[in-house]
Amino acid sequence: MDHIIVAIVERLGLFGIALLMALENIFPPVPSEAIMGSAALAIERGTFTFWEILAVGTAGTLAGNYVWFWLGDKWGYERLGPFIDRWGRWLTLEWEDVEAASHFFRRHGHWVVFILRTTPVMRTMISLPAGLAHMNPWKFCIFTAAGAALWNAILIGGTQWLARTFGDSGWVVSGIVIATIVLSVVGYLWRFMTWKPRARR
Repeated sequence: MDHIIVAIVERLGLFGIALLMALENIFPPVPSEAIMGSAALAIERGTFTFWEILAVGTAGTLAGNYVWFWLGDKWGYERLGPFIDRWGRWLTLEWEDVEAASHFFRRHGHWVVFILRTTPVMRTMISLPAGLAHMNPWKFCIFTAAGAALWNAILIGGTQWLARTFGDSGWVVSGIVIATIVLSVVGYLWRFMTWKPRARR
């Protein structure tokens, strides 16, 4: 199974991996854990190097997060509200979620951009309130890139460790990667199918 995953990653190439990481931060549901995990398997096969994957993964993450930051910074509350109302079902996102993230950002300051990028919680969501608060773009990019690099390094290194530890049982690592993808897709579909604006609940 891991041979199939590596073959897919090899076909994508470095640009394809960066693009997937960007899309993962713009629109669900493929998780960064699966993308970086698959790329790490390719590293173990000698297709790529650790630093190549870390660089393109971080660049893709920054690009995807910057889209939401730009929307918040340029559109503001007035234009973004109708956008969320119209496309919220597909994003499984409501304006109340944006307000909650904005409150969290205002309460904890700019460093929260870096901190949340290193956790699986609100990693992408925080980019929007950072834009709405008109955070300095250079500071946003530096904090986001630093946090993303740390998170991606953990994912890559962790997968490499698993691959080396269970080298004789390649299905273990590939099974984890596939399970992550399946659970993410199923979770997104469930949220999409059951999503209702809070006003209708």
